[in-house]
Amino acid sequence: MRNIKNNIYKATSISMLIAATIVAPGCKKAFLDVPQQAQTPVSQFWQTADDANKAVNAAYANLRTWNNIAFAPIAVESLGSDDAEKGSSTNDATYLNLYDNFTVTSTDGQLQSFWEGQYQSINLANQVLDNVPNINMDANLKARYLSEAKFIRAYCYFRLVRAFGDVPLRLTIPKSDADYNLARSPKAQVWAAIEKDLTEAAVVLPQSYTADDLGRVTKGAALALHAKVAMYQQKWADVLNYTNQVMGMGYSLIPNFEKEFRLENENSSESVFEIQAAIVPGNAAASNSQYSQVQGVRGVTGGGWGFNVPTQNLADSFEPGDTRRFGTIIFRGTTTAEGDAIAATGDNPMYNYKSYVPFSLFVSGFNEGAQQNLRVLRYSDVLLMNAEAANEQGNTTQALSSLETVRARARQGNNAVLPRVTTTDKAELRNAIWRERRSELAMEYDRYFDVIRQGRAAQVFGPKGWKANKNEVWPVPQNEIDKSNGVLTQNIGY
Repeated sequence: MRNIKNNIYKATSISMLIAATIVAPGCKKAFLDVPQQAQTPVSQFWQTADDANKAVNAAYANLRTWNNIAFAPIAVESLGSDDAEKGSSTNDATYLNLYDNFTVTSTDGQLQSFWEGQYQSINLANQVLDNVPNINMDANLKARYLSEAKFIRAYCYFRLVRAFGDVPLRLTIPKSDADYNLARSPKAQVWAAIEKDLTEAAVVLPQSYTADDLGRVTKGAALALHAKVAMYQQKWADVLNYTNQVMGMGYSLIPNFEKEFRLENENSSESVFEIQAAIVPGNAAASNSQYSQVQGVRGVTGGGWGFNVPTQNLADSFEPGDTRRFGTIIFRGTTTAEGDAIAATGDNPMYNYKSYVPFSLFVSGFNEGAQQNLRVLRYSDVLLMNAEAANEQGNTTQALSSLETVRARARQGNNAVLPRVTTTDKAELRNAIWRERRSELAMEYDRYFDVIRQGRAAQVFGPKGWKANKNEVWPVPQNEIDKSNGVLTQNIGY
């Protein structure tokens, strides 16, 4: 087990944010280390560099809460795709099926949870950005903290604008009653705010950290997320520019695809940004990640609840000889590479291998897999964005090179059965890159919005009930509309 303590306490009120931290000598991720919960009056907070550090840590901590990595993102970011379906037992959490068949309405609770999760993190980032500039502390460290907060805010707005389109754009903490009830900003304005945050963050953030700060946002993470944001807007020159920069920073792919997602390879050379998690001995409440638990193999000690499972459509989509099929899907009746035998019978024929933690690492009294980091941005995604942008810009040679780097790993151990892509036809190469994105990034909350931004959703998701001019976005939570007194409006078709 990793020697990591991880217990960040947050307050999400507008006027205060309190999180107490200590450093454990010799531990990695010391920026996540904190003692038992303590509270500080707001009048005594925002005074020191330590206060600034606590506030930034609280923003990181919120990224791994239930609303950000469990049922709500499964519903909003995964189940609409052809890669995943509800899973678990037939009668458990049946409301998740509403996202799979596109019958969800604005009153469903997962929409509300997803909305709240993003705005809680945005609020924590805004508190840092509003208050830390007034603290007398080292200027370089202050600039870094502000840049970390900008990345977190940008990441959350990226998730919101993909899911809902126009959303309220809150860039400061409210100062008066009139500041609370904001209308939805046009998505173009939201995209611009995201890009501004990422541009400013990339200038300041370092390329790497020492062991104690491993897992914090880096320059590479800001550039990679900016590339993804630009890709969604078809700004191909920008995508190429940002990915080229990241490709010059020393990242590399883990040789074994399946091993990239195991605990021993967290924050590896392939990792561009991960949401950090850990088991804190003696403190189950602090070990609060349920990312692995909700998706783990059902019906076995150390497994999980069995939600968000791969579809047969996904299993059948891999090319012959593609090792990623068995690095993405745990099949019933097989044995994992880590030696866990999966029963031949059970509720689900497949489970998500990427969220899997070996059963032997289960610690009684804690969530199954609570120590599993969530990979948010991987270097292979950067390479595939680079390939797509290069192809769109007419640079076929670079597109094929970046694509081949990803495919080369996927064929390892299969006697080179997986062929190289050699086409120079722009449309054919585009389709090959899109197919590669599915095989490489399956079950990573990417496929659904990827297909929508590619303009293929009616074709790919139509058989599931997806409708053009409606399902490009999800409904705005009705509770938010009601609380706004009608200031917030609903998306078309809902």
